[in-house]
Amino acid sequence: MSKTSAYAAVSSKSPLAPHSIERREPGAHEVLIDILYCGVCHSDIHQVRDEWGGSIFPMVPGHEIVGKVVKVGDMVGKWKEGDTVGVGCFVDSCRKCEACKDGEEQFCDEGMTATYNGYERDGKTPTYGGYSTRITVNEDYVLRIPAGMPLERVAPLLCAGITTYSPLNHFGVKPGASVAIVGLGGLGHMGVKIAKAMGAKVTVVSHSSSKRNDALSLGADDFIATLDENAFTENAKRFDFILDTVSAKHDYNSYLNMLRRNGRMVLIGIPEPTVISAVPLIFQRRSLSGTLIGGIRETQEMLDFCSQHGVLSDVEVIPIQKINEAYERVLKSDVHYRFVIDIASLKS
Repeated sequence: MSKTSAYAAVSSKSPLAPHSIERREPGAHEVLIDILYCGVCHSDIHQVRDEWGGSIFPMVPGHEIVGKVVKVGDMVGKWKEGDTVGVGCFVDSCRKCEACKDGEEQFCDEGMTATYNGYERDGKTPTYGGYSTRITVNEDYVLRIPAGMPLERVAPLLCAGITTYSPLNHFGVKPGASVAIVGLGGLGHMGVKIAKAMGAKVTVVSHSSSKRNDALSLGADDFIATLDENAFTENAKRFDFILDTVSAKHDYNSYLNMLRRNGRMVLIGIPEPTVISAVPLIFQRRSLSGTLIGGIRETQEMLDFCSQHGVLSDVEVIPIQKINEAYERVLKSDVHYRFVIDIASLKS
C-alpha cells in the first residue's frame, strides 16, 4: 500500500479538501495508473452532497480518468508500462451474470463496482476515484486511449461520451436520421457531436434561446427553443429519435409528440418523477427507453469512433484547488461544457 494524494469530501456538508488515501500495489491482473486528467461530472456533485442518498465518506470523486500505466501485475497481458489508458464509471463487476458475459457490465446483476462511492467485490473496501494522483485497476476494466487525442479533451468521453454514444449506437441511428438532442450541457454537447459524426441531421432542443449560437457552432443543423409557445405544435412528428439529456423535471409527453411514427425517445438524465401518458406512445407506435453509460467493449468502440471522427469534449481545464468553485459554476451552467482537472496541480 502507498500513500496517495487526493481531494475528498469528509461529509455531505464539507467542501472538497486535500486528503490522503492508500492505493495498493497492483495484484497479478492489475495495473497502477498515474492519473493525468480527471473530468468533473455533475453526478460527482450529487454524490458528494449525498443528494441521491447512501454516500460513503470520506469520498474521493472522479470517474472520467486518463493517465499512464506505471506498473503492471505479473499476469497482466493487455497493458505495459507507458500505455495511455482510461478508466470510466466502474472498475469491476461480477463477471458471471448474463449482462457481464454480454459485455454490458454496467447492468451487472450483482451491481457494477463504481469507480468511487462504492465498495470493491469484497463488499467492504471503499473505492476512491480520480481526484487523486494514482489508481489501481484490474486490467479488464481499463481502456486504451487512441494515439494523437488531446488527453484533457478525452477525459469526459469516459462518462459523457459513452452515455450519449451508447443509445445512439445501440438503437441504430443511421445517416440521414432526424435526431433531436434535448438539453445542451455536458451530455448534450457530446450528443450533438456524436450524432453528427454518425451522419444524422441534428436539432438541439433547449428551453433557452440563448443557446442557439452555441448549438449551431457545435455542428447542430437546427435549434428549437421550447419557451416559444408554438415550439411543440410546429415540430410535431418531426424526429426519428430524441436523446433527452435533461435532469430537471419536464413534461416527457410534449417531447414524445415530436416523434414520428415508430420514433424512439431515450432518457439519460434522471429528473424527478413525472407522469407519462400512454396516448403519445400508442397512437404513433412510439417507444420510450432509458439507458446507462456502456460496457467496456462499447466504451472502447466509442473511443475509437471519436478518434476516427475527431470528436472531443469541449473543456475548461482547472487546477484541483478550484474544484469547489467549479462545482458552483456547474450548478449555474457556467461551463462550456465540461471541467477537467489537471492532476499535476495536485502533485505540486
